[in-house]
Amino acid sequence: MTATRKSEALRDESTTLGPVGPVGSSDPTGAVDPTDPVGSTAPVGPVAPIGPTGLLPLPGAAHLESSAHLMNRITSQLATQLSLVSLDGRRRSEPPALVLVAHGSRDPRTLSTVHTLVERVRELRPGLPVHLGHIELNAPLLPDTLASLGTGDAVLVPLLLSRGYHVKRDIPEMAAAARARTRVAAPLGPHPLLVEALHGRLVEAGWRNRMDEATRRVSAVVLAAAGSRDPEAAADTGRTARLLSERLGVPVLPAYASAATPTIETAVRALAARGRHRVAVASYFTAPGLFATQCAEKAPWTASAPLGTHPAMARLILHRYDQSLATPATTEPLLASA
Repeated sequence: MTATRKSEALRDESTTLGPVGPVGSSDPTGAVDPTDPVGSTAPVGPVAPIGPTGLLPLPGAAHLESSAHLMNRITSQLATQLSLVSLDGRRRSEPPALVLVAHGSRDPRTLSTVHTLVERVRELRPGLPVHLGHIELNAPLLPDTLASLGTGDAVLVPLLLSRGYHVKRDIPEMAAAARARTRVAAPLGPHPLLVEALHGRLVEAGWRNRMDEATRRVSAVVLAAAGSRDPEAAADTGRTARLLSERLGVPVLPAYASAATPTIETAVRALAARGRHRVAVASYFTAPGLFATQCAEKAPWTASAPLGTHPAMARLILHRYDQSLATPATTEPLLASA
């Protein structure tokens, strides 16, 4: 086959297959929409490294993993090129900036985690301008970040796990007041990539993927979240709990550090009453902080670390960015979807 025909074949293959992921997935990260009747909620596993030639000359599964790695690279490059085209078909000089919107915290570990996460996003999408803005407590504040962009285009991606006051009011109001042309992406959750991150953190804390039936019958997880008075926030957290329960094969109860019920202690007692005494607390927080520490201290068995810089987090941030660009511009946040 000539070089030209090889190039055409690769182009045709990437067009036909689309983003990496099981059949039916519409997620450019490779995660699957749980509402898709064809797909599966199982996330894409780790892939083997590609050698210096760009090929992995191994048979069977290893070859498939090499192909998946190649398709991930193609998908990322295509997303970068598509971001240069506006919805009216005109070419932009550069892709809209991604502004990661963090809440802000007095805990220095939180700021360090967020800065590292920003760098991970930049590594995954070279050439994409990535900025950070805080709602409160830390510099730069979101209005200052938006002011620095002038009249440029920007997509605001909330580093928040559910809908609530910040997503519905604070961020859209700050975006509307800016000179920059902005759109607000959906919050990160719920999404299968968050379940991937939660699962990974639990395994790090000692959760076993394989357990005998007797152990499974006494095991459970409390999904510890910050809490909100907004019922839609509870609905989002509840959906994440259901997705995690499907992944683990044990009950998962959402519980909250403040502003909502049940508390961590109440959830633990409820599980114990059902004979579930081997209970892990899954830390459903984007970074270390007071709430995450307090919730971990109430774990009867083990507690996972916050989501932090788990690789799935940077992938999900870019997915929300791409998802926002694929819809008509608005400063109102999108509904979270997988």
